[in-house]
Amino acid sequence: MIATEQSLSRATVARYAVGSLGTGGFATLPGLVLVYYLTDSLGVAAIVAGVVVTVAKVWDVVIDPVIGARSDRMLAVRGSRRPMMLLGALALPVFFLLTFAVPPGTPAAAAAVWVLLAFVLTATAFSLFQVPYIALPAELASGYDQRTRLLTWRVVVLTFAILLFGAGGPALRSLGGGNAFAGYFLMALVAGVTIGAGMLVSAFVAPRGLPAAEPPARESIVATLRSNYAAGVRVLRESQPFRALLLTFLLQGLATGLMLAGANYVATWVLHSEDAVTFLFVALIGPALIVTPLWGVVARRIGKERGFVIASILFGLAALSMIALLWAPGAWVYAPVALAGAGYAGMQSLPMAMLPDVISHDARRNGEGRAGTFGGMWTAGETTGMALGATVLSIVLAVSGYVSRSAAAEAGASQPASAVAGIALSFSLVPAIIIAISLVPLARYRLRKGDIDVVV
Repeated sequence: MIATEQSLSRATVARYAVGSLGTGGFATLPGLVLVYYLTDSLGVAAIVAGVVVTVAKVWDVVIDPVIGARSDRMLAVRGSRRPMMLLGALALPVFFLLTFAVPPGTPAAAAAVWVLLAFVLTATAFSLFQVPYIALPAELASGYDQRTRLLTWRVVVLTFAILLFGAGGPALRSLGGGNAFAGYFLMALVAGVTIGAGMLVSAFVAPRGLPAAEPPARESIVATLRSNYAAGVRVLRESQPFRALLLTFLLQGLATGLMLAGANYVATWVLHSEDAVTFLFVALIGPALIVTPLWGVVARRIGKERGFVIASILFGLAALSMIALLWAPGAWVYAPVALAGAGYAGMQSLPMAMLPDVISHDARRNGEGRAGTFGGMWTAGETTGMALGATVLSIVLAVSGYVSRSAAAEAGASQPASAVAGIALSFSLVPAIIIAISLVPLARYRLRKGDIDVVV
């Protein structure tokens, strides 16, 4: 018997989508500028910069499943995930500003510690919002197509946010007039407030209901860590579709995180214009804004999983073609970047629409109450992929001989040819290989529309 879907209101779809102004901004801007800020403004060695970003992201991996389970408990005790989301939305702008407020002249080691501590706090605030936010579609939408609609418009806003922050962040930074501290401070202030505002608006879409008749008992932090990780391992063990989807998304996060972290370096050392990073993002996201709704049409016609495969192949081929930057750097690169943007739109919207299906499928088989755990594990996997992207880039930079510089470095500073080649490969061949590998677990994803919209 096929279940009847309840149509979502436009207000619900819009308020949920606005949250991606925050999630897209936070996923984009630090990934784009943080390693570059450390190496080229604070004088931190490339490998140390990679360690800073990786440690902060590892912290995310540690706390995301805990926050997911706490979110499930909050839903049971208070009838809503909203309070946790509000706390994250209000705290993030403060810590985000601190991350990019290292005083001029701070020694490189001290600057690295400053950024690490501030970014860990920022990432924690973000997780307080992001983890329950990911769990909401399974509660807001009742069926396969309504979730596709909800997540499609979320990704439209996400894509717009990537363009806004990816192009606007460096543009705001340039308003510092050559003063690195002023430029990054202005960027962080405007971006942090905008990210927090989007998250704050979306927090109020979290439904309010009655607390559970018998809410779970409160546990100690140690017991919470133990039980929450056990719960995370349990959902991975019991849900084969989730394992396949999560591994695919993690690998693709690694590929896109690597390209994101490398974009500033490509602009500066391959295209010889720091401002070119803005054009790279316009080329990437402009087409994606147009194409994102079309992936929803594709999903309805041939299924989300088949559309996901097509989007991934398109992105991988576009990335591979950019290996020609090794021999002929130039404005031609914006064309394959645009093709990658079209693929990226599907690589974001389709798995996000597939995740609520996985959660719904699990709830039917194993009972309600694990959406937050799924959300926590998903966020941890996404964070791991993006973190490893920055790590891989920092390793390539270090191995290829990249020379870090401070804001006071000479304007004529240059890089060895090996470092420039490493940057080009990090933006083309390496992510293309990772995307190809990601198709292996994706082929093992078995859920289809008929498995979701069935009442048993």
